[in-house]
Amino acid sequence: MTTQTQDIQVRDKREVTSDAEQTIPGRVFSPNVDIFEDDQALTIVADMPGVPSENVTIDLRNDVLSLSGVPSTSVSEKEEYVLQEYATGKYFRQFTLSEVIDQEHIDAKLNNGVLRVTLPKVGPAKPRKIEITEG
Repeated sequence: MTTQTQDIQVRDKREVTSDAEQTIPGRVFSPNVDIFEDDQALTIVADMPGVPSENVTIDLRNDVLSLSGVPSTSVSEKEEYVLQEYATGKYFRQFTLSEVIDQEHIDAKLNNGVLRVTLPKVGPAKPRKIEITEG
C-alpha cells in the first residue's frame, strides 16, 4: 500500500474583489474557512478576528448562505499607524447550499473571533409512533 503526502500551503488573507459598488467604503476580505462533515451535519468554521457578535450577519436567501462581519476598531480616526502588521477590513463569504441541508435548523456561535456555523443534514424519516387523540 502506498501513501501519498501533500504539502499544505498556508495562504494569506485574500481581499475580495467585486464588480458591484459597495455602499460602505473600506476593504473586504474573504475569511479563512474550514468545513467539516459528519453523518449529522456540515460545520463551517470561519476566522473573523476582531469581530464582535453584534457585528456578524448571517443571511440565508435562495439557498445562498452569506457570512459577513465588521471588526470593531480600536484606533480612533485622529490616530495614525506607525506600523501596521496586517490589513484590516470587513469580512464576507457566501456558500450555496444543497437540498441536503436542513435550513430551518442552522445554528451559529462566535467565540474569540471564530464563527462556527452548523448546517444540519436532512435525515431520512425516522420511524415513530403517532398518538391518536379523540375529538
